[in-house]
Amino acid sequence: MEYLVLSFTHKNTDISTREKLSFNNEVEKDAFLKNIYKSDRISEAILLSTCNRIELIMSVKDQKSAKEYCLEAFCDHSTLSHEQLEDLVDIYEDESAIHHIFTVASSLDSLVVGETQIAGQLKDAFKFSIEKEYCAQNLSRVLHYAFKCAARVRNATQLGSGSVSVASTAVSQAKEIYKQTNGVRALVIGAGEMSELACRHLLRYGFDVVICSRDMKKARVLAHSIISDGNGAQYSHEQIEVRPYDELEKLLNSMRLMITATAAPYPIIKPHMVKEYEYTRNWFDIALPRDIENMEIEGVNIYSVDDLQCIVDENMELRSEQAKEAFGIVGDMTKEFFSWLNTLSVEPVVKDIRQRCDEVIDKKIQIALKKHFIEKEHQENIKKLCQSVMNEFLHTPTIRLKEASKDVHGDEVLEVTKNLFDL
Repeated sequence: MEYLVLSFTHKNTDISTREKLSFNNEVEKDAFLKNIYKSDRISEAILLSTCNRIELIMSVKDQKSAKEYCLEAFCDHSTLSHEQLEDLVDIYEDESAIHHIFTVASSLDSLVVGETQIAGQLKDAFKFSIEKEYCAQNLSRVLHYAFKCAARVRNATQLGSGSVSVASTAVSQAKEIYKQTNGVRALVIGAGEMSELACRHLLRYGFDVVICSRDMKKARVLAHSIISDGNGAQYSHEQIEVRPYDELEKLLNSMRLMITATAAPYPIIKPHMVKEYEYTRNWFDIALPRDIENMEIEGVNIYSVDDLQCIVDENMELRSEQAKEAFGIVGDMTKEFFSWLNTLSVEPVVKDIRQRCDEVIDKKIQIALKKHFIEKEHQENIKKLCQSVMNEFLHTPTIRLKEASKDVHGDEVLEVTKNLFDL
């Protein structure tokens, strides 16, 4: 069993290419994983698709052939060529794959280092693969340890404090643009997690918010939860309101600030919808695929996820010392994971040795009974005595075997042990 990760992220792939590679819904994800799972070279798979990354995490039997098969699958999904994808993709194998997964889970590979959404997105991807039976013991062990690593990083550092999401970064940029936020109304399109984060940050900075969504019920629930969540901040219905989706064009042409984060598979804002407006407008598109069609219109500044890099760079500078400590934790946890994995392989060997001992004890007791060396009424006590002697005898070898399994030659020691005991 080998580990393999194919990774397309904001670091190696531009947003237009990520759009082609992205998965818009669970049906698309399921179809892709089903295709991946057909290969006898791939044992388990998890697909992570967010606005900043598309990654395929796998347990495989042969890394080279599995990589080629998966790149072809991405070609079919995206219509990009094999050569294009091969030039872009980052490939992680075995220990580097585990280190990368732990880094992603700990939000050290994110556009905004320390953002908290990625752990939840990874958990959702893991849960999806578990439910669809694309994932079993091998990747379950990895992911559980990855979340353990993320928790350790979160508890040991301050990376999770401050502006730590794409939504909060977009709002921080808006705050820099407008300086004085009182009286500035912000349109938020969508009613999902990213939209909720955007709303909360906008309100915290003093903007008034208008939510526009196809799902009016969900939008109203979101607005109500923000008003009455009891987290200390008190907002009124005047500060946050909900408007129907058929008013979208009117709202776009009557407000200075807009943040859009829908799950639409195609652009919902097109050039013909944009009319003249007396103020300069700033639109932040934090969706993938993008919600705003490519356009250049005077008086409209459009920022995509990748355009927030300037704030991200400042964010990284402020967090660099914390990030060093976090990477140290990831490195330690990676080594710890493989040590733990090695001890797991010892357990069946120890169990087999003890089972073989029990079989020998039972066999010898039966011979002793037949030859009248012992009385039947003493059988159980003699068996317990034999087992006690054998447990004590095996105690030290068991400890030594577990210790040896943590060494780089642990597999060789286990194989020798298996041969010695004919297991």
